[in-house]
Amino acid sequence: MLEKFQGLGFYPADILLPKSCDMSKWAVVACDQFTSEPEYWQAVEQQVGEAPSTLRLILPEAMLKDPEVDRRIVAINGAMEQYLESDVFAELAQSMIYVERTQSDGKVRHGLVGMVDLEDYDFTPGSGALIRATEGTVLDRIPPRAKVRRNAPIELPHVMLLIDDPDKTVIEPLTAAAETMEQVYDFQLMQQGGHIRGFRLTEEQMAQTADQLRALTAPAAMEKKYGMGDAAPLLFAVGDGNHSLATAKACYEEKKQQLGEAVARELPCRYALVEVVNNHDDALQFEPIHRVLFDADRQKFMDLFCQYYPNCYEGKGEGHVIEFVWEGKDTFYTVPDPQAQLAVGTLQAVVDDYVKSCGGEVDYIHGDEVTRQLGSQPGNMGFLLPAMGKEQLFKTVMADGVLPRKTFSMGHAQDKRYYVEARKIVK
Repeated sequence: MLEKFQGLGFYPADILLPKSCDMSKWAVVACDQFTSEPEYWQAVEQQVGEAPSTLRLILPEAMLKDPEVDRRIVAINGAMEQYLESDVFAELAQSMIYVERTQSDGKVRHGLVGMVDLEDYDFTPGSGALIRATEGTVLDRIPPRAKVRRNAPIELPHVMLLIDDPDKTVIEPLTAAAETMEQVYDFQLMQQGGHIRGFRLTEEQMAQTADQLRALTAPAAMEKKYGMGDAAPLLFAVGDGNHSLATAKACYEEKKQQLGEAVARELPCRYALVEVVNNHDDALQFEPIHRVLFDADRQKFMDLFCQYYPNCYEGKGEGHVIEFVWEGKDTFYTVPDPQAQLAVGTLQAVVDDYVKSCGGEVDYIHGDEVTRQLGSQPGNMGFLLPAMGKEQLFKTVMADGVLPRKTFSMGHAQDKRYYVEARKIVK
């Protein structure tokens, strides 16, 4: 079966699932969510209690500044070893899992879990790899994640890759066949995360998936979608988890340097477990990722903003419109002659310059109300951005390379991928 997928960068995997536990306590949301809401993770901790849970196998980014973070990482790696030794997992060899995720809005998102070859992934802007980043990668966000992965015997994916399949040929045929497939899980997710079901593909279904994926890379398909039939095909664009996938790549490259390329290429850490979703899935919506600036001097920021954009004005108009929130104020500013393609690019240039020259700290927030609440606290500033149309994604990456970092989010925070499956990354 692996031969069928050669050259596609995506393969069946030896997938680990818990044998018998309370799945509603097992699965927790992606570690990069609710980063400025520690109370969310405290509620998760209370709900999980002593039960087996992926909470013990991840490091929520809300805890990155915890003085005990290094101890936490050691405990995470230890819990992974314990779960493996205590026979928590069952292995589905050479498998793919079709996923139906009922979101908080009641819509059902469809996905396919398998593994990607990190040799076919590149987060460098302008790369011609089969698997590409959609946004700028912040290199200093990789080391803390690498601390967890470097000594981890298993991985858990919250990476979601997108395919541009307007005719719905790859994942959607599995929807009609789901009830005839082997169901491997079906449960309610914690903390208003909705519901999730998983089904194991048959050999025939995996072969059909490979054929349909290959068709998406054909020159005729590239010409039809992008007017670029002779360009290097873009099969998978990273929708969520770009920095986690970049961390997997970085750790694999470390192994190459340590062991030599020939040895490293045979290691399981050459691959990373992901979920693939069609960009044209009706349930998939792009949400903006807002910014909150902490410990901000508002006057200095506004002076800098006006230096960048002398023609900006307060109020809504033609151009890039951004909502500014701080204590006692909630208003809009318009940049009528933007140089960037997207409003996020217009804002991010100023935010980066301000943090570099004046200090402060920026966080990336999912949700309008959370951004307004945090931004209105003393000493903070919040910036609410408009959503990017998802139809712009592949065309922009093909034409211009990556988008500004943290440009979009695929749905609300509670609708992000929950950790369910795992995979061994050491022999």
